[in-house]
Formats: sequence, C-alpha cells, structure tokens
Amino acid sequence: MKEIGPIIRRATPDDASGIAAIYSRYVSETTVSFELIPPSVSEMRRRIIDISSCHPYLVALTPDGNVVGYCYAHPWKERPAYARTWETTIYLDMDSTGRGLGRELMSRLITQCRQLGCHALIACITAENTGSIAFHTSIGFAKVSHFPQVGHKFGRYLDVIDMEMIL
Repeated sequence: MKEIGPIIRRATPDDASGIAAIYSRYVSETTVSFELIPPSVSEMRRRIIDISSCHPYLVALTPDGNVVGYCYAHPWKERPAYARTWETTIYLDMDSTGRGLGRELMSRLITQCRQLGCHALIACITAENTGSIAFHTSIGFAKVSHFPQVGHKFGRYLDVIDMEMIL
C-alpha cells in the first residue's frame, strides 16, 4: 500500500495552533528565530490573517490533519520600490525534516510568488544555521550578504546572512 504524503494547501487561521506549536520550539530552543518569546496562538492567527491577505502562506498537514510545516512570503522592506521583493520564511516540525517536505513547500511557494509578480526572494538566515543555508543553496538561492553580530540570543551575538533568488 502506498504511503500518503502530507497535504499542502493555503494556510487558514484555523492552522494557528499547529503553526504556533512548531514555531514555539524554534523560538525557545534555537537561534533559528530571533524572537525571544513564542507568540501565542491568537498572535499567530493574527499573523496568518495579515500575511495571507496579500501574500502566499502555505501549510503542510498529515493525512489526519496535523500541521507538520509551513512557509510564507511577506514584504522584505516597506518602501514602494521594494514591492516586488519578498522575504520567505519556512519552518518544519523538527521530526519532519530531511524528507523533502521543505523542498515541496518552497517549490509551491516560489511558483505562487512568480505568479503574483514577485521579482526577487530573500531568505534571512542565522549564519550558524548551516542546514538552512545548504537547503536554500540547493533550491537556487545564493548568498548576497553577511552581517556579523547583528542578533543577540542566549547570551551570544549572532551573525545573519541573506540569500536571494531572482525569479
């Protein structure tokens, strides 16, 4: 019998609890996110509504409806000249990495960004997150900047790199 893979669809506010659960671990346990306090489910719901009103926001679910990953695009900068440059964000349940789910989510996100007229995508990554750097490189992003010691978390200063994909 063939195993059924995750279902990928547009995120809705009802996905906030599952998305918040995934993101909370990254905020609390890693330097992947520079947030210091995990957002509440209601805050995550607000973010989903806000972002998805103008930009693609995707969620991956198991066949029984559990959120195992999500990704979205949002404005990179506020000035009008940057309107066609968006930043991407992707998070997977820590037990769901290394199986191609991130690649599938980002592939669909990139396609939607192209269809919506985006010209460039930016991924802002903590420099010590070598897995994310390798992942973004493998799907066509290139490193375009390195900012030493611009973040501070867990008592350490952290570097950030930006990676870019021209669509």
